[in-house]
Amino acid sequence: MAQNQILVTTTEKIPEQKYEIIGEVFGLTTQSKNIVRNIGAGLKNLVGGEIKDYTNMMIESRDIAIDRLRDNAVAMGADAVVMMRFDSGSISTDMQSVAAYGTAVKFIE
Repeated sequence: MAQNQILVTTTEKIPEQKYEIIGEVFGLTTQSKNIVRNIGAGLKNLVGGEIKDYTNMMIESRDIAIDRLRDNAVAMGADAVVMMRFDSGSISTDMQSVAAYGTAVKFIE
């Protein structure tokens, strides 16, 4: 199954679908801010408001983490991932880590 065909859901159950649990899957990424983002963030701290470069970095990080979670599920022979969640945190003042994790399942006919 191709990576983009893997269903990823935050729910525990997939309506009208029986499945067996294969195991845990995850996707991780760590992104760092570049000098332009740091300068922009410093200026934004003075006046307040959204730091769009950081928001975009987090969106990109989330997308990468989900892609890697799907790759992990495909490698395990899964048909879907249920109970997907995100976790994120700062590693240092200029690095952010995002993890997508869930349970890989195989459909039962």
